[in-house]
Amino acid sequence: MPENTNAKKSQAKESKATQGSRVKKWAKEGLTLLLIMLVVSTAMDWWRNQSIPQNTLAPKVYTAINGEQYDPVSLSYEKPVLLYFWATWCGVCKFVSPTVDWMNGDYTVISVAMTSGENDRLNAYMNYHEYDFPVVNDQSGQLGRTWGISATPTIMILRDGKIASATTGISTPPGIWARMMLAK
Repeated sequence: MPENTNAKKSQAKESKATQGSRVKKWAKEGLTLLLIMLVVSTAMDWWRNQSIPQNTLAPKVYTAINGEQYDPVSLSYEKPVLLYFWATWCGVCKFVSPTVDWMNGDYTVISVAMTSGENDRLNAYMNYHEYDFPVVNDQSGQLGRTWGISATPTIMILRDGKIASATTGISTPPGIWARMMLAK
């Protein structure tokens, strides 16, 4: 019997050692995957943002669907402005829009809905999702082209009349928040 007990203890130790090496292996692979995703995401942002203006922007007033007027460039001289280009038909925007709505409570947010239909349709969409951020309706996509937008969603952080940061695709709440903090 004692030999059997020693053998079981030995197997248990080997099993724990094997389990520990598996955890290390998975952690290493997870970190490698995370690093690859970060590099690919950064490269995609760089590629997509080549058409975005890099110099000082000209002030321009836009009218939101609620009738209020906004000049994101002029507002950026007071504090950072989150400029959000999105669309009702954009699948990724469904993940990013709640974060933008959350940011709207504490930061200046202006959004541009690209090719998303008439104001009534856009109002219904906003009400259904209970979004509160201001929306400029860019029915033809011309406004997006003026800003060099090639993909939705695109988030720009404006500061002092310039684009301090721009990203496309999915963005996490901490990522957007950090971009706003860096622009202060």
